[in-house]
Amino acid sequence: MTLLQDSHDGGGLEHCVHCGALAAGPCARCARPVCGDCCVLTEGGASVWAVCTRCARRGGRSLGAGWKAALFWLLLPIVGLALLLAVLGYLFGRTG
Repeated sequence: MTLLQDSHDGGGLEHCVHCGALAAGPCARCARPVCGDCCVLTEGGASVWAVCTRCARRGGRSLGAGWKAALFWLLLPIVGLALLLAVLGYLFGRTG
């Protein structure tokens, strides 16, 4: 059983989008099927993933940018709420 999903175009097995060879798995960035010759391994993650050569040229082999973006969107609401609480505490926390 393969991890690639069939696109139901009648072709059966998935083929690499770059060279047309039988695909080994999806790219970790764009999720398009790639063969072992048209991908590089990632750096800096908990697991090793394959990134196609097109995505590697555009953004490198590291998935660090994706992790930074995820942390940014996780911390943004927390920091916003902390600032809101600080302002509300300053405005209504005064005894007078």
